[in-house]
Amino acid sequence: MNKKKFRARCLICAVIMVFVAVFCAVAETASPAETAPAADVQGAAVVTTKTASAEEGDPEINVIDGIVSIAKSTGFATGEWREYAMIVVACGLLYLAIVKQFEPLLLLPIAFGMLLANLPMGGVMDHATYTFYNTMEEAVAAAKALNKDSYDVTLRYNEATGMMQHALQTANGGLLYYLYQGVKLGIYPPIIFMGVGAMTDFGPLLANPKSLLLGAAAQLGVFLAFFAAKIMDFSANEAASIGIIGGADGPTAIFVTTKLAPHLLGPIAVAAYSYMALVPVIQPPIMRALTTKKERQIRMGQLRPVSKTELVVFPIMVTIVVSLLLPSAAPLVGMLMLGNLMRVSGVVERLNKTIQNELCNIVTIFLGLTVGATTKGSTFLTFDTIKIVVLGVVAFGCGTAGGVLLAKLMNKLAGGNAINPLIGSAGVSAVPMAARVSQKVGQEEDPGNFLLMHAMGPNVAGVIGSAVAAGVFIALFG
Repeated sequence: MNKKKFRARCLICAVIMVFVAVFCAVAETASPAETAPAADVQGAAVVTTKTASAEEGDPEINVIDGIVSIAKSTGFATGEWREYAMIVVACGLLYLAIVKQFEPLLLLPIAFGMLLANLPMGGVMDHATYTFYNTMEEAVAAAKALNKDSYDVTLRYNEATGMMQHALQTANGGLLYYLYQGVKLGIYPPIIFMGVGAMTDFGPLLANPKSLLLGAAAQLGVFLAFFAAKIMDFSANEAASIGIIGGADGPTAIFVTTKLAPHLLGPIAVAAYSYMALVPVIQPPIMRALTTKKERQIRMGQLRPVSKTELVVFPIMVTIVVSLLLPSAAPLVGMLMLGNLMRVSGVVERLNKTIQNELCNIVTIFLGLTVGATTKGSTFLTFDTIKIVVLGVVAFGCGTAGGVLLAKLMNKLAGGNAINPLIGSAGVSAVPMAARVSQKVGQEEDPGNFLLMHAMGPNVAGVIGSAVAAGVFIALFG
């Protein structure tokens, strides 16, 4: 009964909406024809009535014109098909985030930001508008006329003239436009990296330093996708932004894209987080194809204990070495290591909890909403978006293959079976999902084989590797 009632109500609402739309359309076409003769015959009376109404301060009320005016001002009348298509895409992503639980922490706010940005006349991402003046005196005079102060006059770049001019803001931007400045200025991704660092245990990496090489090898997909994008006629900046999808690290992809190709931020962010969510689907077939059953059954020895001194010195040394070798990677690597240092030092537990929880959660909401709001239908529904999606799969697949193949090579060079090649796939940085996939695939062959802690080494190394790859691209093309 509930389903029948719900369907009946939906049908009634749909009929009412269609009736209103038809009525408004008929009224719009009929009202000029009906009112025109009256204006010819009773022109004097109309003028007199208007004058009297104006004197009394009571305007004429025309119900038909009012309904038509309201209908024209709704989003239904002003929207275009691209916006409605993006609303459908947003609802699909919301379904994946809520029902299928694919990366819900970021996919949900991204999808809702996409929904808000594509609501016709919503204005949540509208830019602030400015009037430009040639001289300071003109701008100050205009400010006074608008009851504003002289300090409201700023010096801004005028895209129309290509010059710096005195400007006066005449309208505020939308809510998400101002929140988006945190993405545009590169603030949100490093803060999220700080939260990731506070939640990351580098112990498995320190216990088995060779796993750092596996994390580096998994960045193979980043650079292969870069060259593939160049072949597909993307610019160097665009290709670098697309390639970083292979690092399977959403904040890194956003950080690079905002600096090198901000116009591709929406498609790249959606692709990056979608593939992170699809790690359990994409990786296992590649892992099985590149390994034998015997290799998947390799058991690795117990990891050695890691001292607190090692854990404390590691983030400090990584920050110094990486920042000196690659200064452009300092914001990401530095904040990652700051968060980790707060975790392992044990002297700022209150700050550590704040970074892991409140701060990281707030910034995640702002980042997701504003990134999703960049996916306007006019820029998202293009052939380039399809190419980005395809290249993202290539980058992710090649990154997985790179880690597995290097692990096999290391076994051959060492003349033994010290490393299970499955842990190499965890180097793609999707922490900790990629490590769990390595554990799951390994236990399918040997239920008593526990690879999770061994896979965490390449996994956290991949976080550092993706940040370094980002620094390389920014240094080359930024």
